[in-house]
Amino acid sequence: MIEPIDWQQPWLAAYREPGARIEARWRGGESLWDALNAERPSSLQHRFVPHAARGAAQAYETVVHERGEIPTRESLHDFFNGLVWLREPAMKVRVSELHAGEIARRGITGIRGTLRDALTLFDESGAWFRGPQELVDALRRRQWRRLFVDERARWREASVLIVGHALLEKLQMPRKMHTAHVLIDVAGALDVPHLIMKPFLPLPVLGVPGWWAANDNHSFYDDPSVFRPEGSPRSISSARRCRS
Repeated sequence: MIEPIDWQQPWLAAYREPGARIEARWRGGESLWDALNAERPSSLQHRFVPHAARGAAQAYETVVHERGEIPTRESLHDFFNGLVWLREPAMKVRVSELHAGEIARRGITGIRGTLRDALTLFDESGAWFRGPQELVDALRRRQWRRLFVDERARWREASVLIVGHALLEKLQMPRKMHTAHVLIDVAGALDVPHLIMKPFLPLPVLGVPGWWAANDNHSFYDDPSVFRPEGSPRSISSARRCRS
């Protein structure tokens, strides 16, 4: 069984309810898919099913899109995937729809393609960001001192929602280098022309004010191996644990 989840961590605030209840049911012996189904909102038509129900003939995303079923393993990875489905059903449906459309057009090959790479990156390691334009501009330019120190007071007007279930899993053991691939939460963020431009902005999540005590000391940000300056390379490679 998984280690107990610390629901007081700030990046889990959006998932605390019903996450703690689902964890308790799961620890009590209920299957993960049944525990998740017990908390499904009316806005989510899909159902969680055992991973074995997927079968070998179809890709994961095709099963989700065509059958309305979310194959689920008894794992922390799929636990967080389920929580994101409950919290952001429209986003997850959209991601699955676009994946399935690409699979129908291109089939399953060794090369996933630009769109599916972008979808996978966001699904596994993504986050939504909302905030004042000053913070958006600093994030785009990787002006870390301006983003986290000079404009620190503006974070009261901002929000970060981690939707990448692999990143949520990694944050069970927080590390300074853990980075979200951020989309600015505006209309059209999940449109194909936007996604294929690789619009993601890297955000080291433990730098978010209020998310990690060490960043109260502003020298926390003086680490170029994590807070890389504008113009340094970043990886937009496919996230690990691809399902298809």
